[in-house]
Amino acid sequence: MYPTEELTVLSASKAALRRRISIRRARCAAAAARAAQPLEWMERALARWRRLSPLLKIAAIPLGLLLKRRQAPRTKVFGAILRWGPAVLGAVRSLADERTTAHRS
Repeated sequence: MYPTEELTVLSASKAALRRRISIRRARCAAAAARAAQPLEWMERALARWRRLSPLLKIAAIPLGLLLKRRQAPRTKVFGAILRWGPAVLGAVRSLADERTTAHRS
């Protein structure tokens, strides 16, 4: 039906195409893993935070404020986390609640 030479050429191009696809797939998987790494860290931190006692969470706020006063010039990032942390946490919780509500219906 087909000449042997043509089948050999098609087989070689098919093998080359499969190699390119596997290389691109591996690169894409590596890039996705690198992109998801900060999300994994945030999920671990949130899971650890949820395991803490509610009283410990309440006590963390005054302790953080005391640390902020003591090291105010050096910890601009820590102060920003203390300032914006509750707002970000509330936004994340509301998005999670919306997602579970939308998923149920």
